[in-house]
Parts: sequence; structure tokens; C-alpha cells
Amino acid sequence: MSSTTHGTAPYYFVPGPSRHPLMAAIGLFFVILGAGQWINDHAWGAYSLAFGLIWWWVVLFQWFREAVGESEAGKYSARIDLSYRWSMSWFIFSEVMFFGAFFTALWWTRTHSLPALGSLDNALLWPDFRAVWPSVQAGATGSPAGIVEPFQTVGPFWLPTINTALLLSSGVTLTIAHHALRAGHRAQTIRFMWITVLLGVIFLGVQGYEYYHLYTELNLKLSSGAYGSTFFMLTGFHGLHVFVGMLMLLFITLRLMKGHFTPERHFGFEGAAWYWHFVDVVWLGLYVLVYWL
Repeated sequence: MSSTTHGTAPYYFVPGPSRHPLMAAIGLFFVILGAGQWINDHAWGAYSLAFGLIWWWVVLFQWFREAVGESEAGKYSARIDLSYRWSMSWFIFSEVMFFGAFFTALWWTRTHSLPALGSLDNALLWPDFRAVWPSVQAGATGSPAGIVEPFQTVGPFWLPTINTALLLSSGVTLTIAHHALRAGHRAQTIRFMWITVLLGVIFLGVQGYEYYHLYTELNLKLSSGAYGSTFFMLTGFHGLHVFVGMLMLLFITLRLMKGHFTPERHFGFEGAAWYWHFVDVVWLGLYVLVYWL
């Protein structure tokens, strides 16, 4: 949401009928159809997936462009601003629950499932099984039937620690940009926003290199038992959220360069900042619970 106001905004702006929800649903249909067929070895599924994603992105671009235009035209009152704030708050809450489910899965596997597999009740079935989390004892795979290939676990040094420094630094630069915007220093805001976006891109690059290292040198994969699946689900989904957050900050930066937002009204900026700080907090949990423990 921007903040340029031309005249008096309506009490509560309600947009007219729009084609965008239907068009977005059509794009998502091809995404789901293609993904489902692709993973079942139907080659045409990849083309359906690509078509659906391109279609969906085009629709989102048009949809967001209209919303920005409505905001810049002064159609959004303080009540719309409040609606956006509540909407973003509930969205971030849903993301908290999303990651909470994966953190809970990690906790349950380590503290309940693994000890249960190593209990006396299962000793006759898997007499040689060691109920030890792989990061606690080298060589332990957590595979009662011995079907998981040997792999090495990953610690906090050095790539995860570098990424932690990158994300924490990006939180600082984003906060500086926010204060500069509130003070009316647009040039400084844009400068620190570009630094924040760059830090996000570097984080993704480091994580991509880490994944390559894990697959090729440590043989740690998504199929590496409960450890591998929880590791890649948590870090992978977090990386996806960093990518989305980086795109949000990029588009906010481009809008700033076009003169959008004012020191008084700039929730579009604030909403993206909320999301980015949430991503930072999730990473700190990952860094401790996944890499250190």
C-alpha cells in the first residue's frame, strides 16, 4: 500500500468485479496438474507446470499493478490500511503455524519416535539398531531396516554461520531503510533497500552451494531418513520464503525509485519488512535446532 492521496479517499474502497481470481485459479490448476503428472513420470507434466507458473505470474503482476494504481490514486483510506495490517498479521501467523508443524515434527522424531524404535519392544525386530540421532553420534542413520545410505551430518560451521550473519545484517539494513523512509530520506532508503536485497540474494547463493556440498560430498539427501527429510524440509522451505521475501523487497525498492510511499503512509514497505523479519527469526530457530543440536 502506498500513500499518495489525491483528494478524499472513500470510507472503505471496494473494487469492482475482477477477472483476476478466476485467472489465477486457472493458472494454479495447470500447476497442480503438471506437478502431479511430472512426479509420476509423465513428461508433459513439466510443460503444464511451466505453463501454469507463467500464467499465474502474469496474473499476479496484473493484479498487483491494479492494486498499486488504486493506492496511488488515493482510494485507500485508513480503514483499508488497517485491513491490510490485519491481513498481513494473520498471514504471518499462518506461516508461524506452518514452520511450527515442521519444528514439531523434528522434535517428535527426536524425542519420541526414535526412542520408541530403540525400545525393548522392537529389539527383536531390529537388534542392531541404535536409537541415536545422527548429529549426536557419527555414523548413526536412524534406519531400523538399514535401508538408508550412509551419510554425514552438517554442523554450523561455516556456511550456516555465514548465512546467519547475512540475514541478521539484512535485518539491520532494512531497519535503517525504514527509519530513513520515515525521516523523508528517500535516497538513503533506496540505498539500504538495495543492500538488503543483495544480502538476500547472497544468502540464497550460499544455501545453494551448501546443498551442492551436502549432496556431492556428504551424501546427505532428502531420502537420508528422518534426519535428511526434516533437514531439507525446514531449510528448503525457509529458503523458498527468503526468495519470496527478497522479491517483495525488490519490488518495494523499485516502487520507492518511482516515488511511491511517503513518511506517513507506507504499509507496503512495512508489510514486506514484517515478513523479512519473520524469516530472520525462523532462521535463528533453524540455526540452533537443526545445525547446532
